[in-house]
Amino acid sequence: MLNRRRPAGRPYTQHDGTYPMTTHHISPTHRRRSIRLKGYDYSQAGAYFVTMCTHNRDMLFGEIAEGTMVLNNTGHIVADEWLKSAQIRAEIELDAWVVMPNHIHGIVVIINPERGWPSASSGPSPRSLGALVAGFKSAVTKRINAERNTSGKPVWQRNYYEHIIRNETSLNQIRQYIADNPSRWSDDRENYVGTTGWSPRPT
Repeated sequence: MLNRRRPAGRPYTQHDGTYPMTTHHISPTHRRRSIRLKGYDYSQAGAYFVTMCTHNRDMLFGEIAEGTMVLNNTGHIVADEWLKSAQIRAEIELDAWVVMPNHIHGIVVIINPERGWPSASSGPSPRSLGALVAGFKSAVTKRINAERNTSGKPVWQRNYYEHIIRNETSLNQIRQYIADNPSRWSDDRENYVGTTGWSPRPT
């Protein structure tokens, strides 16, 4: 069972608990097309590993210092809105998560989905993983742009990456990956180098 309590005095840079990850990584060259699994119902009950990256992989949310993620003001906005996601959406629970300098990783559990909800004419289905991501991104973007007075400036990459967690072994691996993410930042594929390429990492 996860410990959901935050130790006193500790910055809330990641979800506390026995977390852990090996990740399904989508090549950065796969742009401007759906990376969702065709025909899969992302509103059905289950656990999902989600990664959302900043626009151009910009380091917006803070920095890694001695293996620990230190959030700046915009990073605290991201963490705050992620926690709010579970408060305002009765159909989801949050498991392990971490805000990194240019992305957020999180495990989302969809519970007790209600059928019979009408589909929107465009955009993600209500009470689905896509609806959660869209709402979260929108809320974060609005608050960050209000704080830095940059109305209309993009904060997020257009799409997001997801992995359907099919068993407990996979769940525990992903929790561990999330827990280790700050200490392994130098090996992280999201640790973008320069403006034209990715740091070379083994696949």
